[in-house]
Amino acid sequence: MMQSAPPASVAGQARPRRWREAAFGLGLLVLFLAGLAGVAAATGWEEVLAHIGALTGAQVAVLLALSLVNYAGRGARWHLFTRALGLQTRLWQDMRHFFGGFAMTVTPGRLGELIRLRWLRRETGASYERIAPLVLADRAADLAAMALLLALSAALSAGGIRGALPVIVVALGAAWVATRPRLMAWLATAAWRATGRAARLFARVRQGARTLARFSSWRVLMPALALGIAGWLAEGYALYLLLGWMGADVGLWTAVAIFTFATLAGGLTGAPGGLGGAEAAMIALLQVQGVPLEISVPATAVIRLTTLWFAILIGVLVLPAAERTAAKALAA
Repeated sequence: MMQSAPPASVAGQARPRRWREAAFGLGLLVLFLAGLAGVAAATGWEEVLAHIGALTGAQVAVLLALSLVNYAGRGARWHLFTRALGLQTRLWQDMRHFFGGFAMTVTPGRLGELIRLRWLRRETGASYERIAPLVLADRAADLAAMALLLALSAALSAGGIRGALPVIVVALGAAWVATRPRLMAWLATAAWRATGRAARLFARVRQGARTLARFSSWRVLMPALALGIAGWLAEGYALYLLLGWMGADVGLWTAVAIFTFATLAGGLTGAPGGLGGAEAAMIALLQVQGVPLEISVPATAVIRLTTLWFAILIGVLVLPAAERTAAKALAA
C-alpha cells in the first residue's frame, strides 16, 4: 500500500526543532571550550597553546582515524543487532542510521539519538515495539564493553585507577538490567501499577522487552562485545599517543584506563555527551599520574574534540542524507 508523504506543516515543524537542537549543541560546545579556556588561563596560555600548536596534521589525522575505528566498529555492531531482530537491512544502511544519530549526541540523555529508530521504521516498516530494544541493547553493549575494558586496563596499568571499581560495577549492573527481558517487563508492570496511567504505553514496553532475548545469545553477544572493546580501545590508544606527543610519560594501559573511566564517569552523570564530568575526570586522573596541567588540559581538549565533537560533526554531515532517504522510503 502506498503511504502518503508527511504534510508540509509537519515538515515545517521539524525544521525549527532541528535548528533548536543545533543551537543547543553549539551552545554546549561553547561552554565546553569556555570551561577548558578557564583552566588554561589559570595554568598559562602560552604553554597550553604551545602543546596544541606542536601537533602536526599527520598526528591529528591519526587521532581522527582511530576515532573512525571506534565509530565503524560500533556501527557494525548496530548492524549486527538489526540483523538479530530479523530486519533485512544492509550494512551501509545501518551505518547511515548510526552515524547520522551522532548529530544528536549532546541532546539531554542522548534521547535525540532515537532518531535512528524513526529512520529504521520508515525504511523497513517495522513497528516501534519491535525495534525499540535496539537502543537498550546498544547502550548496554557500550556499558559492558567499556566496563570490561576499564577492568582490564586498570589491572594492567602500573599505578591503577582509584575509584575504577564502583564505576565498573555500576556500568555492568546497568548493562545487565537493560538486557533482562523479564526484569524490564516487571519494571514496566510495576510502573503501571504505581501510576495507574498510560496502560497502552506500558503494554508496549512489556511487548518490546520480550525482544531483548534476541540479543542475549552468544552468537550476538560475543561479537558485539568484541566490536565495542576494540572500538573504545582505539580511542584510549589515541589518548596514549597524544600524551606521548605532548611529552607525558604515561603507559598505554594507564591512558586507556583514564580515557575509559572519564568517558564512563561523564556518561553516568547524565549530562549531554558527558560534558563537564568527563573532562574534569580526565584532567584529575592525569594529574594523579603526574601529568602537569599545561599538558593535561590541552590533551583533554584535543582528545574530546577528536572523539566526541568529531562524531557530532560526522552526524551533522550524514543527518540530511539519512532524513532524505527515510522520507523517500515513507513516500514510496
